[in-house]
Amino acid sequence: MTLPPRTGRDALTPRPLSVQRGVNPHAPGSAHLKLGRTEILATVSVEDKPAPHMRGKKEGWLTAEYAMLPRATTDRQARERNLQNGRRHEIQRLLGRALRASLDLRHFRNQTLYVDCDVLVADGGTRVASVLAGYAALHDFADRLIHAGKLSEWPLAHAVGAASVGLIGDELRVDLDYAEDKVARADLNVVATDAGLLIEAQGGAEEGPITHAEYVRLLTAGVEAVGALLRELHRQL
Repeated sequence: MTLPPRTGRDALTPRPLSVQRGVNPHAPGSAHLKLGRTEILATVSVEDKPAPHMRGKKEGWLTAEYAMLPRATTDRQARERNLQNGRRHEIQRLLGRALRASLDLRHFRNQTLYVDCDVLVADGGTRVASVLAGYAALHDFADRLIHAGKLSEWPLAHAVGAASVGLIGDELRVDLDYAEDKVARADLNVVATDAGLLIEAQGGAEEGPITHAEYVRLLTAGVEAVGALLRELHRQL
């Protein structure tokens, strides 16, 4: 098998990351993130009403939505209008779990936070890039609340990020682009904190079973890649 080439990075180095916060003047928190050629716009909105299942609870709630714009890919995709689209629903649940893990929701009692992640350009890793963009938007949101005097305590309990990792032939690579992702014989999307605490691992084998040792290598490399990406993200925030 001929491995897709990598330009300017080795197998364990993520793609270049850049982030700009506060890009949407109407949103209380926002970020535009690039991971290689993948681009995500994330915004935070607040509704002063609890989610139905959180009425009477001491915590607020965070929910996430994900969408891919029609020309995010090489060919135009129909605009996503069906909220029950299987892939979209799966990604939204992943984003919600990841971003809720970053927040101390006791600061938002009787409120619902919405994090919208829109894929502007897709070149692999859109869900992991959306986790990073969503966290960056929440960081922008939290910073604005502190500076406006609306909160006296930093509400982000954990720095949360995500990275993709896969086996292409016998080579382990992190942060797969589209060309790599489509030929990987196994891949994982790993969500973790900057301290190396695992939140979620999502994925599996594509071309037959893999060994326990291979899975552990994937998971370990994914957690390490998350740490590297979050260090770069915080450097720019």
